[in-house]
Order: sequence, then C-alpha cells, then structure tokens
Amino acid sequence: MEPSYVQQILDKITKVKVAVYGDLCLDAYWILNPQGGEISVETGLQTQVVNSHYYSLGGASNIIANVAALKPAYIQAIGVIGNDIFGRELISQLQNLKVDTSTVIVQPENFDTQTYAKRLIDDIEEPRIDFGFFNKRTSKVNSLLIRHLHNALENCDVIIFNQQVYGSLDDEFIEGANALFEQFNHKIIVLDSRHYGIRFKNIYRKTNEHEAAVLNNIEFETSDVLALSDVKKFAHQMFLESQKPVFITRGPYGISMDDGEHFYTIPGIQHLKKLDTVGAGDTVTSSLALCLGAKLSPYEAALFANFTAAVTVQKLFQTGTASPEEILEISQDPDYIYHPELSEDIRQAVYLNNSEIEVCCENLPEFSNIRHIVFDHDGTISTLRQGWENIMEPVMVKAILGEQYFHADETLYHRVLQQVRDYIDKSTGIETWIQMQALVEMVREFGIVSPDRILDKFGYKKIFNDALMEIVNQRIAKFQKKELNIDDYTIKGSIAFLKALRIKGVKLYLASGTDDADVKNEAEVLGYADLFDGGIYGALGDSNKYSKKMVIRRIIHENKLDGNQMAAIGDGPVELRESLKCQGIAIGIASDEIRRYGLNYEKRTRLIKAGAQIVMPDFSNTSYLLKMFGC
Repeated sequence: MEPSYVQQILDKITKVKVAVYGDLCLDAYWILNPQGGEISVETGLQTQVVNSHYYSLGGASNIIANVAALKPAYIQAIGVIGNDIFGRELISQLQNLKVDTSTVIVQPENFDTQTYAKRLIDDIEEPRIDFGFFNKRTSKVNSLLIRHLHNALENCDVIIFNQQVYGSLDDEFIEGANALFEQFNHKIIVLDSRHYGIRFKNIYRKTNEHEAAVLNNIEFETSDVLALSDVKKFAHQMFLESQKPVFITRGPYGISMDDGEHFYTIPGIQHLKKLDTVGAGDTVTSSLALCLGAKLSPYEAALFANFTAAVTVQKLFQTGTASPEEILEISQDPDYIYHPELSEDIRQAVYLNNSEIEVCCENLPEFSNIRHIVFDHDGTISTLRQGWENIMEPVMVKAILGEQYFHADETLYHRVLQQVRDYIDKSTGIETWIQMQALVEMVREFGIVSPDRILDKFGYKKIFNDALMEIVNQRIAKFQKKELNIDDYTIKGSIAFLKALRIKGVKLYLASGTDDADVKNEAEVLGYADLFDGGIYGALGDSNKYSKKMVIRRIIHENKLDGNQMAAIGDGPVELRESLKCQGIAIGIASDEIRRYGLNYEKRTRLIKAGAQIVMPDFSNTSYLLKMFGC
C-alpha cells in the first residue's frame, strides 16, 4: 500500500462517525523504587516507594483512544464505570479526546471502575493489582446500554463492540445485543470479544489466533504455534457462521483475513527496536473499524491496520496509539516478515531437482533475465570477518552494564544479553555505525551508565572495530604468508561463480556494511576486487551518503532496469529486503562461515523471513545456478 493511498484512507476516516461499546478500563502505572522505602512502624514491614505514576486508557477505553488518534468526525463511548476516582480520571481523559461520554453510565453500587495497577521495578512488572474484578451490572443498566447501542446503530457509520473483562456480560445483555445486531444486520459491527465471541451473530469478527482456535473448539495453548493452514480453516469456518469478514491477528506474523471469496495474509513488519505488544490488538480493532466505516474493502482495512499495529508495538510501557503522521512514516518503507512458518520449520523445505537450493516462494521468478547482481561481502563471499557477532556481543553488553559488568546480578546480565543478541540477529547486514547508534540508545534505556560517560556511535564503533580488525589483520597476515589460501577465507564455490557470471557479461557489484576502505582492501587482498566491474561500496558513516538501499536503487535507475533484471545475493536480511522493494530478485546464502560450506539454520530462518526467494548454503551447485541464470 503506497503512502499516497494511506493518506487517502486517513482523509476518508475523518468523515466517519463511530461508537465504541465495551469494558471501559484504566491502566495505572506505578514505577517503584527498587531500594524500597522505610520500615513501617505499624507493621514492621518494608514499604514500597512509588517514584512516579501515570494513568492511561485501557480495555475499550484504549480502543477509543486509538480511534481518536485517527481523528474521525465523531466518537461516542458506551459503557459503565464506578463512582470512584479512577472513573473520574477515565471520563476526564475521554473528554480530553473530544469523545461524547453522555452514554457512559455511572453505577454507584456493586461496581468499581475496572482498573489495572501495574507496578514496575527496573522495567519488570510485579504482580498486578486489579480493581472491579467482581462487578455486577443491574438490569436497569443493561437496558439503558441496549438503548444507547440502538441509537448508535441508527446514527453511526460503524460500531465497535469490545469485551475484555471476564464476567462483564450476562445472558440478558447478550440476548438484547444479538436482537439489535439482527435488526441492524446491514450495519458494520466489529466484534472483539475475549470470552463471549461465540455467542454473537451478524458481526464482523476480529480475533487473535488463540481465540480463533477456541472458537473452533480446538484446545490451543498461547505458547503454541498455529499453522497457517489451521488459521485459514478457522477463518473460513467463522465466515460461514457469520457471512461477514473475519480478521485474525497473528502477533509478529501479521493479520489473516477471510472475506468469503479470498483468504489473505498480510505479513507482519520487522522492527529492530525493543517491542511492547500490549494494546496492539486494540489498535487493530479501531483501525479496521474506521476503514470499514469509510467504505474500504476488508483487505484494504487489514493492510492499513497492519501499519497501525506496527506503530504501537514500538511504544514501551504504555497502551499506545498510532497517529496519522506515524502511520504515514511506517508506510514509507516497511520491512515485512515473510513465510514465518517455513522459516522456523525446515521440514517444510522444498528443493530444486535434488539440489541444496531451497525454493521459498510460491512462484519462482525468472532468473534468466538477471543482468546486474549486488553481492553482500562478509558471510556471502568472504569469511575474514567470521565471528564478528561474538565480538560485538560483549562490546555491547559491557557498554550497557558499564562498571557493573563483573558485578551485575544474573537476572540483569541475562536481560541485557538477550536484548543484545536479539538486536544483533535482526540487524545483520546493516552498517556498523547504525548498530552502534542503536547501542547508544540501549545504554541510555538501561540507565546503568551515567549520561556523562556514554560514548557516541563513533566511540563505540571504534571499540568494536579495533577488536575485530585485530582478528581480521591476523587472518590477512596468514593469507599473505601463504599459510592459508583463498579457499580458507571464502564461501565454497563463490569465486568460481563470480568468474562465471563475469564471463557471461553479468555486471557485478559489492555492497557491504563494513567501512568502505576496509571492504575494498579486503577484496583486493583476497584477489577478486576486479570482478566487481559495477563497483565496490562500503559504509561511509553517513546514511545520506551510503546504504545498500541507495546502491540498489541507483543501479536500477541508472540502468533503467525492470525489477527482475537485478538480483541481490547475501547472507543478511538488508540486501534481500531492499531488492524485493524494487521488484528485484532476492537470493539468500545461509552460509556456515566456520566450515565455509553447508547450511547455517539460524541464517536460513532470518533470510526466509526477509523474503529470500531461494536459499542456498553455499555456491557448490554452481553449474545448476548458472543454468538458472541462463548462462
């Protein structure tokens, strides 16, 4: 979906009138001091001290906040709160969003505003404190809610019906709501119900894959992975029951949708940042409903909702919303996660003619048209820098922990280590200085090192590069002394493949995240620099001067290429994603850099997720590859 069309959708949404019914909740965030407070004189117990506290809209209230962020013409809130301080805070926040709260009912007895108090120590959530867990609505309140829903169905373009709190609906209310939904069957009613979804009819259903399994009478643990084939089956069964579109969210795997005629899967979007998925489902519900209310197709609604969720998951420790500006920004250049099921289950692999070449897409593109190829360097051709991850990891961990590196408790150490490993895995292939900029942000996020002792990206890069180049220079020295030869420092078959392509007139380019001078020197030392007649490109420390994206787009522009006349070949996600964005071909090399041949399973996973159309362990099938390339 092009950004220009995203803007058109945002403009259409501003004309939509929407009502939101549901469990109006408040999220309370209490940031505790890990040192604790005084010893209580009365009880003798250690007290907990709140450093700061803030409150945000949760449950259906968060859906309203997400709706408000997209600036529709009118928003109506329908629900129940208690006569308490949390209820007053909730109403105040809704009114600040210019929401019509005249249909929010205050039930003074047997009802507390549903509030979730989240106590955080060092970014880790302690056991939550819940208010309103045993609420009971009166028949009078139920009748009044039904009346408000009736009026909203008459006057609004779309209704969001949300339920998240167990026990919040009774038979009386469900029967009344179903009677209304049947009466207004022509209206768009988007249902997102955590516990009672199976009991509602005549609705557009939005659910997650766990709830989809339950709705299809399948026992499914939240830790289980649901196969796409099962998602497809469940979605269609739910469509047959309602005769209206079904949307199933799949976390990082994106959104699947069945509209009766087609089943679509919109892939999730890759992020390098730390993520918080709390509230992402609410974002999807709100944006789906607004798009449907604006008369967009269900498929377009799902595409748009995927962008909005990609915005909110990046907002930590808040049930965030997605603004039009943020949605437009993420639609400019999204990095999709392709074929996640295949990537994580090698048993599904399909190979070309008994070769080691794995096909990772339904329709293999025509390789014989390729006349320009961009190669990554490290791990694709050269293994001089093999093990860079093992150097970067301790550099990052030490930078984050500072003087606590040798003394940090095991929990903190492993939390830092896991975040570093996750980032390195996702960022493979990008320029080192960008990785170091991310390190600066991580150091600040953990807050262990005092601000005056935090280095900039170039300072951390020098520490990493000095450690790495010590090893690289040792390897180059062995090569120059002829103690080791070219086969000891290159992926199997890579040089022969490069030479064969050059003989056949394919123009070759080398693009690396390594510093420009270093990658050129290493290609010269190993003796294949002259094969890259299109040029050798490395990082220049400035995203305005160099990126793999810039190299690929310049090649296509300067040579007036159709997409399938160019390919990117690499062992990292960056070059593959950028090639696909230009309709080019993406070839993954899942190389084992220690043996220099054979498959690296972790690389295979990340390359398929990046969109690789084929994945190979090395270039040992050179003759077969050359036939594919029409050589």
